[in-house]
Amino acid sequence: MCGIVGYVGRQQAAPIILEGLRRLEYRGYDSAGISVVAGDRLETRKRKGKIGEGLSPLLAELPLPGEVGIGHTRWATHGPPSDSNSHPHADQTGRIALVHNGVIENYDRLKQKLVQAGHVFASATDTEVLAHLVGLEYERLKQAGDTARPLLPKAVEAALREVIGTYGIAAICAEEPGVIVGARRGSPLIVGLGAGENFLASDATAMVAHTRQVVYLNDYDVVTLTQDNFHVTNLGSQTAKVQISQIEFGVEDAERGAFPHYMLKEIFEQPVTIENALRGRLDHDEATAKFGGLNMTAAELRAVDRIVIAACGTSWHAGLVGEHIIEDFAHIPVEVEYASEFRYRNPPLDKHTLVLVITQSGETADTLAALREARRRGHKVLALCNVVGSTIAREADGGIYLHAGPEIGVASTKAFTSQVTVLALFGLFMGRLRVMAPSRGATVVNALERIPDQVRAVLQLNDEIRRLAAKYASRRDFYFLGRQINFPVALEGALKLKEISYIHAEGYPAAEMKHGPIALMDPESPCVIVVPKGFLYEKSLSNLEEVRARGTPVIALASEGDRHVATKANDVLYVPETPDFAFPLLGIIPLQLLAYHIAVLRGCDVDKPRNLAKSVTVE
Repeated sequence: MCGIVGYVGRQQAAPIILEGLRRLEYRGYDSAGISVVAGDRLETRKRKGKIGEGLSPLLAELPLPGEVGIGHTRWATHGPPSDSNSHPHADQTGRIALVHNGVIENYDRLKQKLVQAGHVFASATDTEVLAHLVGLEYERLKQAGDTARPLLPKAVEAALREVIGTYGIAAICAEEPGVIVGARRGSPLIVGLGAGENFLASDATAMVAHTRQVVYLNDYDVVTLTQDNFHVTNLGSQTAKVQISQIEFGVEDAERGAFPHYMLKEIFEQPVTIENALRGRLDHDEATAKFGGLNMTAAELRAVDRIVIAACGTSWHAGLVGEHIIEDFAHIPVEVEYASEFRYRNPPLDKHTLVLVITQSGETADTLAALREARRRGHKVLALCNVVGSTIAREADGGIYLHAGPEIGVASTKAFTSQVTVLALFGLFMGRLRVMAPSRGATVVNALERIPDQVRAVLQLNDEIRRLAAKYASRRDFYFLGRQINFPVALEGALKLKEISYIHAEGYPAAEMKHGPIALMDPESPCVIVVPKGFLYEKSLSNLEEVRARGTPVIALASEGDRHVATKANDVLYVPETPDFAFPLLGIIPLQLLAYHIAVLRGCDVDKPRNLAKSVTVE
């Protein structure tokens, strides 16, 4: 979570940093701040609230001149949102400023030691403790007569050796005005390389307007940036692996364009992002899928007799869809685990178990920990990931990129459908390696090729869904029901609604409704039920009837041409007919739009919902 931006060069730093922070605000918007080196001193501006309401007006009133600076947009962990808890934080002397993503787990013990030494703290954050620790080490180096310059990298390294926890940090010092020092452990940090200027950020979107050349730092890396150079060491040694990469998207991909919100833009991008996920991966001749980055032989893949999927949030819902597809297509048992639980359990995994991790950002802390635990135990780990160069993409044994482009809206939309698309491709691939007949493989290939145009057709429901949203926007509770592969659709529909509209919403397997949830059904609580034609259609209609019998308003999500369901539901949203395995790709689109329009009508900030941030990089 949170966002870091740093700049060192020949231009004024504050405007560049402010622009980068605006692009990273989806990672945290409790507060924001900037520090620059102004002559022989530090100047800081920080303010509680969103950038447009706090920091930006403050900078207009009190500009920050200077060519070196760091900035931060915060999602609160230690200490509530406030001006004093905003980053950057200064050390005891006021000569060093530091911004930080992550959690310092032993900050309380360190703080007590510093207080006993006479340090005075102005905030309730763990970050200020780290800033004071860096300042203390800096003063020790000066007093020891260390003549090597700059001293700041050494001070940062010494401080970090006392730290337990996760961090992505950037620091500047008034006594070394041409230097930024960054370091990471468990929280992403990227160096951007320019001509006569260099950048530091927690996300490539912050710097893509200025450079496409980047270096993704590894855990325990410490980087020293000047306007003309950069140098990377590692806390464990004086050498570090450095690879210059290219950002694969442009600045226009991270803009809203003509859309009022990023979320709506990303919903409407899904025909293209699904096409991108499919491009070059369908093999008509062999009726299968093909991948270039699995890094496993056909023999190794055929030997897999169990798959464990680890993911969080929306990615976990995609994994549930993948469970149904892979078990159906390949006859391999699949279990879907919350990554946050998997990392602390001791599940029995035999030697032929393949672990599959799913993540949009490639930086989700729990998913990364699950990957590392699985690899520690000797298992192959494949990653489904959207962000090229992310930590999970680099640490997995192999994987499949989503190619969905940057997803800025906090509530994930296009990443979900891209993940499900890639899972369908993977299921097809594994199925054809094992038990799937060519004729069925060809049917799956043809169905997948039709999906982008079918999604375009579903998006034509936008105006109808807006009118439906107006009918139900004032309700306080919603229920979502689905069976088998459409139960995850119900879960994801409920998650989208609760995330951005703050309406209580729950998803259930439709047949489980009678085992408790039906007690909550009443005329004030709408129920969305997924009832496509196909397997279990009649059973789903029976569940619909049971809900209606309690006076509950029913919104049915049904297949085109199903007029029978219209006689039973209060409202019906129709999507094109498609095989069971592909319905989640179409069925989720109306639920994303419903959540979006309800949130807009309720006056909610769709792209920046309260208490949430885009990438969960802390526990």
